[in-house]
Amino acid sequence: MTTNTSPARGFDTAEFQSRTEKAQAEMAAQNLSGLLLMTEPELRYFTGFQTLFWQSPTRPWFVFLPATGKPIAVIPEIGAALMRQTWVEDVRTWAAPAPEDDGISLLTELLAPLAHKGARIGVMKGHETMLRMPLGDWERLITALPGLEISDATGLVQGLRMVKSPAEIEKHSHICAIGSAAFGTVPDLVQMGQPLEEVFRAFRLSAIGLGADDAPYLVGGADQGGYADVISPPSRRPLQAGDVLMLDTGCTWDGYFCDFDRNWAIGRADDSARRAYDVLWRATEAGIAAAKPGNTCRDLFNAMSGVIAEMDSSGGDIGRLGHGLGMQLTEQPSHAAFDTTELKENMVLTLEPSLSYGDGLMMVHEENIVIRDGGAALLTTRAAPELPVICA
Repeated sequence: MTTNTSPARGFDTAEFQSRTEKAQAEMAAQNLSGLLLMTEPELRYFTGFQTLFWQSPTRPWFVFLPATGKPIAVIPEIGAALMRQTWVEDVRTWAAPAPEDDGISLLTELLAPLAHKGARIGVMKGHETMLRMPLGDWERLITALPGLEISDATGLVQGLRMVKSPAEIEKHSHICAIGSAAFGTVPDLVQMGQPLEEVFRAFRLSAIGLGADDAPYLVGGADQGGYADVISPPSRRPLQAGDVLMLDTGCTWDGYFCDFDRNWAIGRADDSARRAYDVLWRATEAGIAAAKPGNTCRDLFNAMSGVIAEMDSSGGDIGRLGHGLGMQLTEQPSHAAFDTTELKENMVLTLEPSLSYGDGLMMVHEENIVIRDGGAALLTTRAAPELPVICA
């Protein structure tokens, strides 16, 4: 049973046309004759090609976005039927895997006319990108196209993906509502003495039962007065009175993520845990107030850090206090002192202040927001202003 009426799955062709036209306008401004894309989010963003088959590292997948017209897919034959269900018409395939020629001849044939002209194409080279093909194959491709100039298109593509369409925001809103409802079931799922591993399993089942397609990301911790890290797998340690339990989830619906956490005290809460929670709740409020078009990610970081400094001058030493959200659990930008990305309407972001306290303990608080013309709007149901006590 879902928590609310589900949006339509997928997107209209107009969505992909708009994304492509915006990319092509940017390409023209940068004198690029095309974009060569190789990673799952980028292929899905421009084509709508969505499959779990990306979990296999065996086959490379390519999409070329020309200066005009629709994307061109150069993919293993096993994906041809699915790709032809998208708006892409030109689908070129090979029988893969073929380690001696995994699509390289097809790519060379496609790009050779541009190489003969000495054209420039964009490839994503920067932070949070990867070359999802063997390095040896890349070297063979470039050697076969000596006239082709390769330019970094990281900013172009990430810049487009940072600002979400109304249809994307609707999907985010839906999965955030499901995640919020799942967190609302935790007091009924958790029992004193329950192993943390079983808490994780129960939460996943709750989220999926409420309508999430999957709960691929779930981390957290529980220990006396707090927790020491936020990424460890769950143990068999039973919950005890005086523990602080944190769950941080990235659930998905139709390929879009939520990413936020909640904290609870088990049986009772000590003063330091209550204070840490209060500081982080108010730091999040400061982040929400600062999340306006025209401000920067640095502004968000400074707003939250100013409150965190009441208890922890290091800011928890996590490195950033939130990030972009979309088809990936974490996307650009980063709320950090180094990131001067300007906030724009329809960006979907996390606010994730953290702090250190006590003897090696930490606490994290996270919400999901969308930037609107007048400021931030919450996508998640706001956490309680005081540390909730359950199993009392």
